[in-house]
This record gives sequence, C-alpha cells and structure tokens, in this order.
Amino acid sequence: MIDTTEDKKDLVDRARAAVSERAELPGMSLLEHLQELRKRIIHSAIYLFAGFCVAWGFREKIYGFMEKPVKVALANHHMPAQLNYLNPVDGFNMYLEISLMVGCIFASPFILYQVWLFISPGLYRNEKRFVTPFMAATVSLFLAGAFFGYHWVFPGALDFLFTFNKDFNPLIEINEYTGLFLTVIMGLAATFELPILVMFLSLFGIVSPKFLWKHIRIAILLIFIVATIIAPTPDPTTMCVFAAPMVTLYLISIGVSWLVNPTSRRRRAEKAAAK
Repeated sequence: MIDTTEDKKDLVDRARAAVSERAELPGMSLLEHLQELRKRIIHSAIYLFAGFCVAWGFREKIYGFMEKPVKVALANHHMPAQLNYLNPVDGFNMYLEISLMVGCIFASPFILYQVWLFISPGLYRNEKRFVTPFMAATVSLFLAGAFFGYHWVFPGALDFLFTFNKDFNPLIEINEYTGLFLTVIMGLAATFELPILVMFLSLFGIVSPKFLWKHIRIAILLIFIVATIIAPTPDPTTMCVFAAPMVTLYLISIGVSWLVNPTSRRRRAEKAAAK
C-alpha cells in the first residue's frame, strides 16, 4: 500500500512539474508569430547579404579553390588544364553564383541561430539546452560532407570521367563545371545533415527510433535513389561511394532519435526512477 501511495505521489509530482514547465512557455498570437517570423527573415537576409559581400571580395581565390580538382585531373591525364567560356558574361555570372553559394555558407551559422530563436519560445526549458549541440553539429556535419566530397568523391569522379572520355578532346565550360562542382559538394554536404533533420523530427515526436528502424529497408532504397540523382556518374561504384556515408548517417540518426524522442526519454526516466 505504501509503495502504491508513493507511486501516485511520484506521478502527481511529475505531472505538476510538466504543467509548471508548460506554463512557463510564452503564449503568442498569430500576429505576433508573423511579426517574429518577419524579424527573423529580415535578420537572415542581412546576414546572407553580408556573407555574399565577403565572398565576392574573395571570389578569385574561391574559384581557384574550386578549379583545383579539375586542373589536377586534366594534368594527370595529359590534357590542357584550361577552362573555357562561351559568352562574355559567363565569367561574371559564374562569380555571382559562387559568391552567393559561399555567402550562404558563411552566413549559415547566423541564419541557423535565427531559426532557433524563432522556434525556441515553443520549446520546454530542458529542450532549449540543445541549441549549442545543434549549432555545432549542423556546421560540423555540413563541413564534413563538403570535405568528403572535395577530397575524395569529386576527384575520383573526374578521374573516372576523363579516363572514360580519353578518346575525345575536352572543352570544359566554366559554368558547366561550376554547376557540376556545386551539385556534388553541396549535395553531399546537405545529405550529411540527415541526423539534424531526424533530431528535429524526433524532438517533436514526429518520428521515433522504432519507426526509423522498421522502415530501414525503404530508407536504404531512397538513399540509393538520391545517390543516383546527385552522383556525377551512373556507375555502381560512384553510387555506392555516395550511398555508404548516407546509410551510416541514417543509422546514426536512429541513435539520435533514441536520445531526443520524448517517448524514449520518458521511458528512460521511468526506468531510472524504478531503480
């Protein structure tokens, strides 16, 4: 009887704590939400413009960094290491494109912080502690994906393509090359953000580790479809190189979901309380 009374008291205390924590969340009207969204969008646009200006100042060095893989690959195959343009405005358009893209990367930590500021009023106090891991993990995973693509995937793809086309004379146009480079590097960098996406979906209870594990075969199929789309070559080796880290990230995402999913956390708390 005593144990039952203590259990009831424990449940009541936890319920009161949950109600108290929810009561601390500020209530906002629809108009206030729209005003807050407008404020965050304006701040994000300012950061994006600042990032673009910084990138534009270093546009030639940035392009030199982007151009290095293809020049190395061309030199290794004894081909002229020179890119071409077909229209007088191609160079200017290309610098605009890479400055905007790199400006987005420069501004991304500040833009992500604006996203966090927008959603944080609706989070519990204990959920707000995820801001630092969220920012660090998001930037780190993005850079890891870009690094993986720049140093291994993209050079390997270029080597395969130049070997396959060895009987032809290359005439590589700067905008075409830039588009290929950004597709591969940004595609891999974005796919490395999978654990962050799963963390948000799990944090709000939209997905659970059980759901992710149950549908792992469908997820692997979708991963290979995405790898086929973003891979620069259709050969199975390149697709597997793209898909392998994505499958690994999906498995990591299951662990992340287990850590942050409300149901999983509640069960772990109940087991700890039972001990």
